Amino acid sequence: MVNLIPKEDLQDQLEEETQMVLLRETGIDDNDENTNGSTKLGINQSENPKKFAVLLCADDSEYVKKRYGGYFGVFVRMLAEEGEIWDVYRVAGNEFPDDGEIDGYDGFVITGSCNDAHASSSKLFPNLKISSMLNIIECHQDEVSELPPEAEVIGRSNKTSIEMFRYGDHVMGIQGHPEYNKDILLHLIDRLLQKKFIEDNYANELRTKFMESRDPDKDAWRKLCVSFLKGRL
Repeated sequence: MVNLIPKEDLQDQLEEETQMVLLRETGIDDNDENTNGSTKLGINQSENPKKFAVLLCADDSEYVKKRYGGYFGVFVRMLAEEGEIWDVYRVAGNEFPDDGEIDGYDGFVITGSCNDAHASSSKLFPNLKISSMLNIIECHQDEVSELPPEAEVIGRSNKTSIEMFRYGDHVMGIQGHPEYNKDILLHLIDRLLQKKFIEDNYANELRTKFMESRDPDKDAWRKLCVSFLKGRL
């Protein structure tokens, strides 16, 4: 049993993993990697393939672009299945789908951003059998502390009382980064250090902590995100 821990003061966070508690028993078994642009998956395309888009809210680093095909590639590896079409819109660069295109998509994935909310520069899931506690990578400063009345909190941690929420069957939000792995996080530490957002001793402390800690539960996160995005819950 994990109790909610009130967050007294939000400090700059670069935490390797947060242990999250899903607030209801979840019932896909816990034991059951593309380039930028539009991606068509599989050779058995149906006449009406499912179509999804990633709304990229941050610029790709050169490292992630070279190793993973950009963050679009990271999300496609995590979420895409055979026979689907995936597009990317770089909303950080003011690229959005036209109004007439929106209805042509079955779902959108909105990524995190390096800009905060105030920046002036640019049985819960009854068919989903995963652990009720999952590890996730977090790297952010802002915190969602209040939801609309119709929204439902479905995950919490010792970092925040709203780690995860849903708004009916159409919106699910996660404060952590289920798409991240340790390699991406270690590179991110280097970027933050180069930009002088963190100091050397803190960067070294984080690297050591990340390397010694357990990996996030990526398989479980993938199943949960895929199932919600594609209406299987």
